[in-house]
Amino acid sequence: MKSTFLFLLAATMMTCTAYGQSFNNKENKLPDWAFGGFERPKNVNPVISPIENTKFYCPLAKDSIAWESNDTFNPAATLYNGEIVVLYRAEDKSGVGIGHRTSRLGYATSTDGIHFLREKSPVFYPDNDSQKELEWPGGCEDPRVAVTEDGLYVMMYTQWNRHVPRLAVATSRNLKNWTKHGPAFARAYDGKFFNLGCKSGSILTEIVKGKQIIKKINGKYFMYWGEEHVFAATSDDLINWTPVVNIDGSLKKLFSPRDGYFDSHLTECGPPAIYTPKGIVLLYNGKNHSGRGDKRYTANVYAAGQALFDANEPTRFITRLDEPFFRPMDSFEKSGQYVDGTVFIEGMVYFKNKWYLYYGCADSKVGVTVFDPKHPAKADPLPTDARPKQTSSAKAIKKKK
Repeated sequence: MKSTFLFLLAATMMTCTAYGQSFNNKENKLPDWAFGGFERPKNVNPVISPIENTKFYCPLAKDSIAWESNDTFNPAATLYNGEIVVLYRAEDKSGVGIGHRTSRLGYATSTDGIHFLREKSPVFYPDNDSQKELEWPGGCEDPRVAVTEDGLYVMMYTQWNRHVPRLAVATSRNLKNWTKHGPAFARAYDGKFFNLGCKSGSILTEIVKGKQIIKKINGKYFMYWGEEHVFAATSDDLINWTPVVNIDGSLKKLFSPRDGYFDSHLTECGPPAIYTPKGIVLLYNGKNHSGRGDKRYTANVYAAGQALFDANEPTRFITRLDEPFFRPMDSFEKSGQYVDGTVFIEGMVYFKNKWYLYYGCADSKVGVTVFDPKHPAKADPLPTDARPKQTSSAKAIKKKK
């Protein structure tokens, strides 16, 4: 009996060291497959905030609208002509509360990743076009952008008509002039998932000769997506996507919320996933459940995690962090439109040998944090009352025994 206990203890410790954080102290140590740690540049955040006096004539409201006056948050990020471009979600004052205003996408550029110049008008918005019924009056929300080797930008975003949120696709060659292609899953399985509430598309990418580009796996493009659970989809053309399903036709869940952890309520995909020698890394947003979550973190708070998938079989989940590598720390991350606080990650770009991660601050502003692979910072610290946790792998060992 004693030898069995010692075996389980040793196996648990080995699992923690190999796949998760070390629990020997309160430092939030990241495994070697994860990205980080990220460090917030001093005295620069938030980098994008609401502006009251930028006006835009809305073709649907038929009025001049202060389109970014209430909130600016949840950004995509990519490179264009050697500069960082951030496409951020901006809300006007047309309604009260999250989801009841109109969202449009603003355009901001930076030569250093920190200081931005902004366009005075949105570059993507609900219009008198083929997508009006699906985008009005809620708008266009929460973009993620990836680019092909030949310079085609593919944006996954949420269409919100205040009835059903739909994951949709748009493409561009310059990030300003966009072609809307409609819901990503409209044609799959004879339209079976057209009315499915869905969002958060993370297209698989890799670094090739210093540039982050979209990657194929087994001859197809691949995307993680989902809010409550993490799902997958494949495509031949980056426009029409086919969800991965089980034998019975139901959506295949790759991983889901965990009771007792920071991601106990939602596991929502973040910026484009990245193919690495150690596997595919998906950065995601975890929401802490108010009842069955991790009591060390604020109820309903959003913090950022990372998951690892098999490089050859991207639907095969391997492991994930048991603690968030990035969580609300500054005042503007803890309070805002989303009162429980959030660092909501959506845009990460490889720029001058560093990773710049852009995120929404409490659904109100945009912040940036930077990972220098040559000089990594520490992950955001654990709460002061941090206690050891048992990893999912260790639980599996005990159950089997």
